Amino acid sequence: MVIYQLAMLKGLYIIIFVFLLLTMRGLLFDIKRFTTEDGPGIRVTYFFKGCPMSCIWCHNPEGIGQESMKVNRVERVGSARFTKSEVVGREYDIEELVDVAARERPFIEQSGGGVTFSGGEPLMQSEFLKRTLIRMREEGYHTAVDTSGFAEREHFMLIMPHTSLFLYDIKHIDDARHREFTGVTSKRVLENFDFLVEGGADIVVRIPVIPGFNDDEESMKAVRDFLGDRMCDRIKGIDLLPYHRTGSGKYSLSGREYLMEGKKPIADSQIDAYRSLFSAILLK
Repeated sequence: MVIYQLAMLKGLYIIIFVFLLLTMRGLLFDIKRFTTEDGPGIRVTYFFKGCPMSCIWCHNPEGIGQESMKVNRVERVGSARFTKSEVVGREYDIEELVDVAARERPFIEQSGGGVTFSGGEPLMQSEFLKRTLIRMREEGYHTAVDTSGFAEREHFMLIMPHTSLFLYDIKHIDDARHREFTGVTSKRVLENFDFLVEGGADIVVRIPVIPGFNDDEESMKAVRDFLGDRMCDRIKGIDLLPYHRTGSGKYSLSGREYLMEGKKPIADSQIDAYRSLFSAILLK
């Protein structure tokens, strides 16, 4: 009788788990197929809505808010102009996201790719992210989480066992400078990085190189020295991401002011010089 009751209870737990899995939904603002810069191989990248930072150069300002938003796009056909309204931000369940990856599976498998969760900041929806990571790994996909590093430690603990790779932003070491340009402290970002390294996570560090913020030698050397003290086989690479104006046109749509107006991209020669700084520690 006791064994029968335990079996019934276990069955009930399984039913509840499956129900929660099927009904859980996350808010995304974009899905890009056939991406090649968000981890190894060809990937599907899912952009989660909501971000705790307010970086003045953000390429995806429509992804900052935690709610869906209506935007008006002006389209031209010849000399005529038309205004088209659309909603940015849609809820998806986990199986819908799995279905998107399934359509690209041949390319993913042939290239050694996978799926990447970006944003915004995906850890702001940590429970949905965790469940989606588990489901994707059940399907055999390599998983990557692209994070700003600014999240509660508990959220990293929740997803750390379920992702193959972290793409981890380090923008600046100096706390005051970081607060001025992103709106939040760098202390939590750096502490979480140490937590992941000590926990054995695989990490690719991503450093956006932004004019007027960290495009000087002193700032770059500070990041290099921080990473140099922590180099180990868990750090799989260091990528420098040069500033570009791709997202500037999105600001008026999302009702935000573009504060980088007039800033020019950084010269390739300067980026190459900074890459040399980091190449030295990667070869240790």
